[in-house]
Amino acid sequence: MVVLTVLASCKQTKEPVEEVAKVEVIEKLPELHYGFNLDEFNVVRDTVRNGDSFGELMLKNKVDYPKIAAISENYRDTFDVRKIMVGKPYLILKSKDTSEVAEVFIYQNDRINYTVVDLRDSAVAYKNKRKVTLREREVGGVINSSLSEAMDNLGVDYSVTIGLSEIYAWTIDFFRLEKGDKFKVVFDERYINDTIYAGRGPIKAALFEHKGRTVYAFPYVADSVNNILDYFDQDANNLRSTFLRAPIKFGYRLSSRYNLKRRIAYYGYKVRPHKGTDYAAPVGTPIVATADGTVTESTRRGGNGKYVKIKHNSIYSTQYLHMKAQNVKRGEFVRQGDVIGWVGMTGNTGGPHVCYRFWKNGRQVDPLKEKLPEADPIADSLRTDYMAHIAPLKEQLDCIEFVDPTPTEPEETLISYTQ
Repeated sequence: MVVLTVLASCKQTKEPVEEVAKVEVIEKLPELHYGFNLDEFNVVRDTVRNGDSFGELMLKNKVDYPKIAAISENYRDTFDVRKIMVGKPYLILKSKDTSEVAEVFIYQNDRINYTVVDLRDSAVAYKNKRKVTLREREVGGVINSSLSEAMDNLGVDYSVTIGLSEIYAWTIDFFRLEKGDKFKVVFDERYINDTIYAGRGPIKAALFEHKGRTVYAFPYVADSVNNILDYFDQDANNLRSTFLRAPIKFGYRLSSRYNLKRRIAYYGYKVRPHKGTDYAAPVGTPIVATADGTVTESTRRGGNGKYVKIKHNSIYSTQYLHMKAQNVKRGEFVRQGDVIGWVGMTGNTGGPHVCYRFWKNGRQVDPLKEKLPEADPIADSLRTDYMAHIAPLKEQLDCIEFVDPTPTEPEETLISYTQ
């Protein structure tokens, strides 16, 4: 028997064909930036520097003083010239004739929002936004050291880590995570002109597995009267508690616990009770109200230094000591998470921290051992709608795979050479 092996080639010989070149003329449309064709101007790009003011920048670029005054006086709500910030980028569009007078000033408030001061004819100012595209992203990971490190290794914006820590602030202690804990999250990323990253959008759904316990998180507006959005779990329980676990959202260290039998060498080891819980953090770190309430004291006194005290209801009150400065006054109503001051070293303190004190029925107690009241779950009348709302989101989360983002050492590659 003879076996024939046929080798087929993808190359085929073709007779040369004479081609006639076709020329298609396409009219090029002007490329617009911030609503202007920059080709029509001489463009100056710069950032606000120390000592710069709107008036001086305009005078240097030959703008008449009456127009500068008109913007300063008539458009303060749109563009407060007193509040331009050092480091913010701006563009000046100048006429292309020999005078090179500034005709448009564009101030970038942030990556997305900008303010236009049109100095042609009568001076006007208005705000606008750059075109933003949202791209949904799914991430799943395994924690080997910290959540922020895992997120960073996956190339995820740090603000997602902050977002998750805020959503799960009442149910998971992010400073006591264990190796092997897992997470999944679905969120939007914002892009300008489809290419320039401009931060994340809201977190659409999340899952956290801690010590073998899985907790889902889904956003839902259960209070339609006040249009308040909260995150709820897979059983329609509110993930928010009445009180935050700590008066600092992120970046703190629990340096001293509530201890009624504390002895200090400096005082001859005599019992000196510590009725607060100390959270060490850098000077200037924001201190937040752990629950809604009314400020009853905002003052400075003795070893407490600068402090704020808040009455939350007839049962609970909290106090925040050693502040660098307060951000609230007596009688003000504050919401949970509002910044009420900043970490400092006023009063008797050996280092920057906030001493957090917690009262229940007029007696100071340990907040870390208290079973604090939880927020109300979703009303029965909304439960069916909520379950229908989260069904596709839960399925989406369940389909995301967990990825171990720990960087691995590259394998040694052996290269052989044939002579």
